[in-house]
Amino acid sequence: MFAATIADNAELRPLEPWQAAEFQAHVDKARTNLSPYLPWAVTVVDDRTAREFLQRYAERQAADEGRIYGIWLADELVGGLLFRTFDTDDGSCEIGVWLAGHAEGRGLVTRSAQLLIDWALGVRGLSRVEWRCVPSNTRSIAVARRLGMTHEGTLRQAFPYRGEAHDVQTWSLLRTEWEDRSRE
Repeated sequence: MFAATIADNAELRPLEPWQAAEFQAHVDKARTNLSPYLPWAVTVVDDRTAREFLQRYAERQAADEGRIYGIWLADELVGGLLFRTFDTDDGSCEIGVWLAGHAEGRGLVTRSAQLLIDWALGVRGLSRVEWRCVPSNTRSIAVARRLGMTHEGTLRQAFPYRGEAHDVQTWSLLRTEWEDRSRE
């Protein structure tokens, strides 16, 4: 089993379909914090929908098109990260993140995202990592900045959610920038 220590008493691990009940309980507990930004936080409502969501990522991982990981703090699932897109032909991926409110402010997302970036750019040889968020998600923007990403622009009304078209900021880190940071 793979596990990476990201802080005292905190680990990043794969999140798999057999963990559907734990994932669903986490979503229930963190729904208020997650649902303003994540459509799946509204649709994952029971074991079946949690398993279906995680199974889609298991299938995407098998096809080398995406992956999903959980963040455990003191053996409680408190958040996670995923490669929402992972395209080896184009050399790019997009990382998405979420975290329960009671786990914020510990650097768990930043450290976990750094591990995913290091793997995507350094091991898999991709050339670009993207990060997308709505402009009102200031915590997500702060993480993108801490990761050294560049704000490339805002896609206007590109995210239809809850009957409204939201703007989406696009941030990125290129392999050349990552390599330059690694040499510092």
